[in-house]
Amino acid sequence: MNSGIKILIAEDDKYLRNAMRVKLEKSGFTVITVGDGQEAIDQIKASIPALVVLDLLMPVKDGFTVLQEIKNDPAAQKIPVIVASNLGQKEDIDKAMHLGAIDYIIKTNMTLGELVEKITKFIPK
Repeated sequence: MNSGIKILIAEDDKYLRNAMRVKLEKSGFTVITVGDGQEAIDQIKASIPALVVLDLLMPVKDGFTVLQEIKNDPAAQKIPVIVASNLGQKEDIDKAMHLGAIDYIIKTNMTLGELVEKITKFIPK
């Protein structure tokens, strides 16, 4: 069903990044994982994923900066971005949505199954 659809996960927590990758691969997605914001930018430009799952607190470049760069890049700006963060303040959520995220997930409140459902909902048909 999701065969060959590329999802990029930008998450600095190795355990969570691996858990997301395994769950998405079991759901049939092709998954690229990165651990910092600059790697995320480089991979997005190199592979143009169908969707990005983006953490906000990452080394090198934070998720807000990554999101801004994606949305300012004509080749990447149409890629849907779901922010997955533990920053739950209204200001952070509003800022991410204003910068162009299509959804905002608080990681501590999310199951991996819910993540797959959200990704499936937002993948361009």
